[in-house]
Amino acid sequence: MKKLFLSALCALCMAACASEGAFYKPQAQIMPQHIKKVAIRPILNKTEIFAMEDKLYIRLYDEFLKNGSYQVVNENNGAEGIIVTTITRYLNVPIQYDSQLIPTVYKMDVWLDVVLMDKATNAPVWREPAFLGTQTYSASTLPGGLTEQQARERIWEKLSKDIVKRTVDGFGSVMSESKKKVMQNPQYTTITQ
Repeated sequence: MKKLFLSALCALCMAACASEGAFYKPQAQIMPQHIKKVAIRPILNKTEIFAMEDKLYIRLYDEFLKNGSYQVVNENNGAEGIIVTTITRYLNVPIQYDSQLIPTVYKMDVWLDVVLMDKATNAPVWREPAFLGTQTYSASTLPGGLTEQQARERIWEKLSKDIVKRTVDGFGSVMSESKKKVMQNPQYTTITQ
C-alpha cells in the first residue's frame, strides 16, 4: 500500500513538473530606475586596423534607436548611463586553403570591452570584458564569398545587437568570453593585441 501511494505521489509530482510553463527562469537584472537616457561614447580602437570604430559606433547607435527602450542623447545633454566600448583585439586568419595554398576560408574574431557606466555614481552597472564577435567566411573570389569589410559589417551587426540586448534584458542575456581564457591562450596572440 505504501509503495503504491509513494509511486502515485511521485507520478503526480513528475506530471506537475512536466506541465507547460514549468521551467527555471532567473530573475532579470533590472537597470537602475533613474537611467532613462543613455549616451554612447566614441569607441576606442586599440588595434592596428584603421577606422573600424566608426562603423561599429554607427551600428550601435542605430541599434539603440531601433530598440527604443532608452533615449539616446549626448553625454553632456542629460545622459544618466554611458556606454563605453573599446575594441581590444582583431584577428582575421585563413583557416582553409585550396590546392595551390591560396586561402579560401577565413575566420574573423573581434573582442570588445564594453561597460555601462552610471553617470550619477560613476560606477559600472555592468561590464563585459571580452565580448566576442566571430564570422567565418569564404574568400571574395569564390561564389557567395565576402570581403573582409563585409565580414566586419556582419560582426558589427551581431555585436551591436548583443550590447543592446545586454543593456535592456540584463545579466545572462548575452555573455562574453572569459578574459583570462582569452589572454592566456596562445592561439589568440596577435600583433593587434
